Amino acid sequence: MKANKQPYILGLTGGIASGKSNVARVLKSFGCDVIDADEISRNITADNGIALPLIEKHFGSEVMNPDGTLNRKELANIVFSDGEKLELLNSITHPLICKIMRQTMEDLKNSPVICLEVPLLFETGWDKYCDETWVVYTSYENQLARLMKRNYLTFRDAKLRIDAQMSTEERLFRSDESIDTSFSYKYTRHRVEKLWNDLLRRINIDTV
Repeated sequence: MKANKQPYILGLTGGIASGKSNVARVLKSFGCDVIDADEISRNITADNGIALPLIEKHFGSEVMNPDGTLNRKELANIVFSDGEKLELLNSITHPLICKIMRQTMEDLKNSPVICLEVPLLFETGWDKYCDETWVVYTSYENQLARLMKRNYLTFRDAKLRIDAQMSTEERLFRSDESIDTSFSYKYTRHRVEKLWNDLLRRINIDTV
């Protein structure tokens, strides 16, 4: 945990389909500035995204659609079946994501609190830039069910994606606070509000 200074940096992380986005939306509703690493990733791999030429160079034309856009399904099939290919993709996208995150943090330097919503917060070492970290989690079974429904995945493909990430147990061990999203949205919002108000009190800002 780094030394406290303005802006206060909150790291928000959690596994795929754990409920991070819901928690981030609640924080935004409280007025917190959120930098979403997944959104940046989608932008740099969108049509004409800056990562596309590098991805095509290393993975070949089979991960590209005829119109020049990224075939996300094919790329996912490749990287989540091969750990080395996943590391290769991360080595392409992570430096670009980190650069944009740093630029955005500089743009928000006058904000009292910035939330970094980063799925691979601990894996990439971004936790060292945070004053505190929160992990969002739910049961493995809930993750599977949510991911299969959300992304129209088979059980096998959903399991591969979850298992490719750090375990929930490791995230919980390394984080300062935790948010269990296994229950209702109302319960999740109440938990986030409690943590948020506690954070604001600790840094001497009026609570919501």
